[in-house]
Amino acid sequence: MTAIAIHKSSTFRISTWAGIAIALTLGITDTRSAETAATTSTQAVAPITANATSNSAAPKPVHHWYQLGHASWYGSYFQGHPTASGESYNMYDLTCAHRSLPIGSWLRVTNLRNHKSVVVRVNDRGPVPEDRIVDLSYAAASLLGLHGVGKVGIEVLPAVAQLHWPVSGGK
Repeated sequence: MTAIAIHKSSTFRISTWAGIAIALTLGITDTRSAETAATTSTQAVAPITANATSNSAAPKPVHHWYQLGHASWYGSYFQGHPTASGESYNMYDLTCAHRSLPIGSWLRVTNLRNHKSVVVRVNDRGPVPEDRIVDLSYAAASLLGLHGVGKVGIEVLPAVAQLHWPVSGGK
């Protein structure tokens, strides 16, 4: 090896060891300062006793209702006809028909092919074909990009998230 190569090699080794020593020193210094800050804190944390944990009720698991299946839509043929809720069907409203969910429930319907979602209100009973889980209004199907029958997932939105439209005062 030449004198220049030896000098470069030894300089690299020295700078590498110096970097490791600095990193270790800073790491130890940071750890000590964190321990000091934690031990000198003025706030005291009360220990948890066995009585405190036995008195509190364990959180109950929340069951999330969902359904997967095929959806279809209905449009102008049913426009203006009465629904199970008593209102007349409007194909431009974001509504749907479901066999068992309560009338007035809010659902998030997701097209499983393109992952588009829409929130609809149950206002009718159906669908008539047994192989489908929901019938959507024309507007809801259009927003989902659903043409004909498509695979969807539906989930009930919690009562907290349900919308209440303001009633106009008639001024």
